[in-house]
Amino acid sequence: MSAVSISWDELIRGLPDGPAISAEDVARAGCPAFVVLDDDPTGTQSVSDLPVITSWGIEDLEWGLATDALAVYVMTNSRSLDPADAERVNREAVANGLEAARLTGREAAFVSRSDSTLRGHYPLEPDTIAAVLSEHGRRTDGVVIVPAFPEAGRVTIDSVHYAGGVATGFVPVGDSEFAADATFGYRASDLAEWVEEKSGGRRRAADVIRIRIGELRTDPDAVVVALTGAHDGQPIVVDCLEENDLRLLALDLARAEDLGHRFIYRVGPPFVRARIGQATRAPLGPAECRPAPGAVASDTTGGLVVVGSHVGLTRRQVDALRERDAIPETVVEVPEVLDGATRVAHLDGVVASAVEDLRRGTVVVRCSGRLVTGADPDDSLRIARAVSDAVVEVVSRVLEARAPRFVIAKGGITSSDVASRGLGIRRAIARGQMLPGIVSLWEPVDGPARGIPYIVFPGNVGDDRSLADVVDTLQASL
Repeated sequence: MSAVSISWDELIRGLPDGPAISAEDVARAGCPAFVVLDDDPTGTQSVSDLPVITSWGIEDLEWGLATDALAVYVMTNSRSLDPADAERVNREAVANGLEAARLTGREAAFVSRSDSTLRGHYPLEPDTIAAVLSEHGRRTDGVVIVPAFPEAGRVTIDSVHYAGGVATGFVPVGDSEFAADATFGYRASDLAEWVEEKSGGRRRAADVIRIRIGELRTDPDAVVVALTGAHDGQPIVVDCLEENDLRLLALDLARAEDLGHRFIYRVGPPFVRARIGQATRAPLGPAECRPAPGAVASDTTGGLVVVGSHVGLTRRQVDALRERDAIPETVVEVPEVLDGATRVAHLDGVVASAVEDLRRGTVVVRCSGRLVTGADPDDSLRIARAVSDAVVEVVSRVLEARAPRFVIAKGGITSSDVASRGLGIRRAIARGQMLPGIVSLWEPVDGPARGIPYIVFPGNVGDDRSLADVVDTLQASL
């Protein structure tokens, strides 16, 4: 039985309005340099002109912090890893981030950026960050949990997290398709109950600090009292319906930090933008999406669209792209990739077809439609990695044979693997968004794909027309 949706008017009925806060108001309050450990590249879709690194060595982190940016995004891709590897990567990134901050003379704080629909390694990742900080003599008073992503229809009210949209209504996220994830599934929609569920009862719902929309909008002193009352990494879940709520929270957090309290942040994409006082910006137009000066040479007039996501929205977006633009498609058949006897010949055919189609324009390379899962979460991750390895190989070989004028990667894990391994991007600048508040364009500054616009397109954002709209903008730029 499908969940009953709730209208936007029902969600906001009776809620007070808060004072309007500008990005400049937040910027004046100040903040440390945030090292954002992004468990897939989609966290950059809400920010502009910030450095991105796909490796977390000290030199790379030092490069990012030396730009004087208020946040540096570190692509850990940990959502695709098993728990042991996710812990290792977070541990390395935090230790190296602290050293890079020392070398650049900057004060650093850490953000664990994850999925706005609650999929990912929680509580393992913030717990690991807190453990490394403790080893370096730094305490963590609270873990601030703000998964809201209003532009993508993820909002939190009365501690219950919802997914949906104004046109279709909202459902508690525990009743959505995302909660049935083969690796990171869950039942609870109430964030405090979700904390208890995911921590196996180690953190009880009754012990979670709740910051509700009413006090966030009308009583900042009460919010600061709540924040400063946290201790020993206590979870703090926060309501949010719009960008202004995040800015109100940012001011309260700045006050709490000025009083000496220290937090780790487990958040969705727009939190960092609000916390550093960066204004929302209009989507990039065709003139801003051209390959950068000095981009690698290309003899094609089109781009490469790589689709790895299997959520229903992605399938509808690919269907809409097919109907609107009649772009040729080449399919990576998952069963053939998983079969050692057929893998090599199959991928040879995929590469040859994509390279030939690129000679005439834009081409789609997508995984076959049926999601293949394993016997348990670890097996499902193994299968996902094997498929991702195949996609990476295709992208790398296509780039070597015929460089596309742009690359779109659809899906979080797909985006990370295509960036770091398929295109060899180590350092980039996240320039801005292709759609209002969502879908990030990176400018690679090194590697074989330098200067080629790289578009990070999550599987679960936008409407049915969004992928076609982004492709049309990019093709208009050429």
